[in-house]
Amino acid sequence: MYQPLADRIRPQNLDEVLGQGHILGKDGLLRRVIDSGKIPNMVFYGPSGTGKTTVANIIAQRSGRTLRRLNATTASLADIRDVMEQVGTLLAPNGVLLYLDEIQYFNKKQQQSLLEFIENGKITLIASTTENPYFTIFNAILSRSTVFEFKMLTADDLLPAVDRGIALQAQELGVKAVCEDGVREHLAASCGGDVRKALNAVELLMTASRIQDGVLTITLDDAKLVAQRSAMRYDRDGDDHFDIASALMKSLRGSDPDAALHYLARLLEAGDMLTAIRRLLCSASEDIGMAYPQAAAIVKACVDSALQLGLPEAKLPLAQAAILLATAPKSNSVCAAIDAALADVRAGRTGDYPRHLQNVHADGAGFEREQGYLYPHQFPGHWVEQQYLPDAIKDHVYYEYGPNKTEQAAKAYWDRIKGGQPGKGGE
Repeated sequence: MYQPLADRIRPQNLDEVLGQGHILGKDGLLRRVIDSGKIPNMVFYGPSGTGKTTVANIIAQRSGRTLRRLNATTASLADIRDVMEQVGTLLAPNGVLLYLDEIQYFNKKQQQSLLEFIENGKITLIASTTENPYFTIFNAILSRSTVFEFKMLTADDLLPAVDRGIALQAQELGVKAVCEDGVREHLAASCGGDVRKALNAVELLMTASRIQDGVLTITLDDAKLVAQRSAMRYDRDGDDHFDIASALMKSLRGSDPDAALHYLARLLEAGDMLTAIRRLLCSASEDIGMAYPQAAAIVKACVDSALQLGLPEAKLPLAQAAILLATAPKSNSVCAAIDAALADVRAGRTGDYPRHLQNVHADGAGFEREQGYLYPHQFPGHWVEQQYLPDAIKDHVYYEYGPNKTEQAAKAYWDRIKGGQPGKGGE
């Protein structure tokens, strides 16, 4: 029966596990837990292909417990009950170590069905998830488990696995494997930190490569063709979506055009133009705002062009917008001002409208009262001093002029108009 290369060279001990030195190194906490032989309930959190299943297998072998695997995408309550019934029988005399993959797909009822058995120790649960467990796993499970994070593997971490895969395939095929310069490094770097992807690429390349005089040559062109999109790690409904969107926004705010273009490219390569558009439009007001008010109109024009063009041409106006925002002067005065105003409203700090701001047409016949509103356009500089905020918060200041050239020019203008006295938001 066919067995994938990734399974044939799966590590058999902790020293062979790639990366994860922070938890599996000589003094790593998870290694010390495993070495103690007292295995608690655990949640393994991290990207796919980083060793979560492998470590669970090693734990089962060392604990002497029967390993049972379920995948939450297909398992049901009946499957859980079947595992429970094996506890204490000849099938699982020492208890069961249940490896539950993708636990985030279990609903609350399914997760709660595990509680009774993991509390009495008859079942040790090792659950894995590619999504943040604090958002996707119910507290009842988390409070009884220890969370260990598995980090994405680097190219240096993966290079030994690529070499082992090539060597094993060559041995099984009875040939000598020769790689063109850069093949090994390209396979290790282009798989998005997923060892399974890297080994699948190795297996496909060696299966498809021609053998001449007992020599199998792997070309760089073939390696690039196989791995051309494998480095993409993105899930529109998972953590990657929010992480890339956050990274784009923070790169724009941090005035790093290169990083902004990088994260924009990752979104576009994944076909998620909508997320890129939303972040760009938001940044124009949140991070640039009054420092360069025209940015909002320019970015909107770029977005409109992108929507009309569609991908791949949409990359051009969106890249223009990203570079503009990343290199524009920054001010969060708009964001701070509206947040401060919202805080007052939500806290009930409002009050009635000043009489002179009320709609005169709201007065019924026979109840007309003098409104007292002063029309600013009838006064020099189109401004006249009068109260606009409700009495209860009449002295509140929400908008503070930013230190940039544009906002300081506006502040200076209104200081002059208002007779040299600092206006609201002034110093």
